[in-house]
Amino acid sequence: MKVIIGSDHFGFKLKEVIKEHIEAKGIEVVDIGVYDESPVDYPDVGVALAERVASGEFERGILICGTGIGMAIVANKVPGVRAAVCHDVYSAERARKSNDAQVMAMGAQIVGPELAKKLVDIWLESEFQGGRSLPKVEKINKIDEKYRCKTA
Repeated sequence: MKVIIGSDHFGFKLKEVIKEHIEAKGIEVVDIGVYDESPVDYPDVGVALAERVASGEFERGILICGTGIGMAIVANKVPGVRAAVCHDVYSAERARKSNDAQVMAMGAQIVGPELAKKLVDIWLESEFQGGRSLPKVEKINKIDEKYRCKTA
């Protein structure tokens, strides 16, 4: 598995902790920034990561900002991407098992480093369960297709 990770300036420190944690597990991580705490607009990072997940270049992506909400909103604007804000163990697990979310968003101002590592572990280890969730994810995919820009 190859994971792409990105953050805004609020998420920089937590991104560094998560990146190191994932690499220690032997998982390849590509960091698309930011690389310091200089202010940046989170939509720029969020869309860059989401596009690379949607293209199939990466199976999974992790976005970190102050709350995780802005990054998730941005990522979900990219057709084919399902991003979920994960701030607790249950949401991290269900994001994958029920929603087949390829992008996890977290808030550095909400989740501390130790909990964040645990959430990432759960999310990376969980797989989509299909079953009753499959038709729901298929409906999400149809919504993506309906609103996909036909002229791009």
